[in-house]
Amino acid sequence: MARLAVDALRLELDTYPKPGLVSRVDSGSHADMDASTFEASAAALEPYFEELARAGAEDRGMDALRRIGLDAESAMRTATAGINTHRGAIFGLGLLVAAAGALDDGGSPLGPGVLCAHVRARYATDILGGPALLHMPGARVRQRYRIGGAPAEAAAGFPTLYRVGLPALRRGRVAQPDNPEAARVEACLALIAQLQDTNLLHRGGEAGYRFAREAAAGFAARGGISCDDWLKEAVRLHHAFVARNLSPGGAADLLAMTLFVDAVEEVGP
Repeated sequence: MARLAVDALRLELDTYPKPGLVSRVDSGSHADMDASTFEASAAALEPYFEELARAGAEDRGMDALRRIGLDAESAMRTATAGINTHRGAIFGLGLLVAAAGALDDGGSPLGPGVLCAHVRARYATDILGGPALLHMPGARVRQRYRIGGAPAEAAAGFPTLYRVGLPALRRGRVAQPDNPEAARVEACLALIAQLQDTNLLHRGGEAGYRFAREAAAGFAARGGISCDDWLKEAVRLHHAFVARNLSPGGAADLLAMTLFVDAVEEVGP
């Protein structure tokens, strides 16, 4: 499970174009990080994902998961010279890895939707009742704009992942069966259009947030990666996000989480 989690982070990094986000092509809207920063971070996190999977298997509670998560964040910052590359993924992907550890029966694919159901049933109350780190940008944005953000998404069992990310990823594979990267772009843009992304609000305010969601929704409305010129349009969106200093980091985290769930759960009916 730890290896699959790191694989998901690396596949997210491999994906281009993702509007405003770091990839192996460029650094998007970020001057302080690049692909090597994310690669170092992903490698540093693998042992902590293993701990989280083991904690889930042992049915340890949210306090134990938080302690592992804090150790993972410290390792991330050591590997990246203090840069926050994967803090959101440590939280969300970490919960899914713990759920997978709890439910894994030795290698058989998990049933569709079981990870979200486990996270919701086992951890929702403690997620919503946990400490609010008000000095963090995400917490300040949630308070200012009165949105639930990542904690609410997790406590609800990641509905945007299941209702938006996975269907878009699988739809993209049908549209471009020989281009897995295109399917990931489809999922990323779909998530940007729908997710309450505190990173967008933090960097762009309400105007930037609205622009990003409407631009991503427009990409989908025109047919997404089914269009002949999809790559040109996605690159154009990427440059438009960079020009506005927008980075949908929440969607990037949820894309990695979508890829993890896709790897470990069976496809539903």
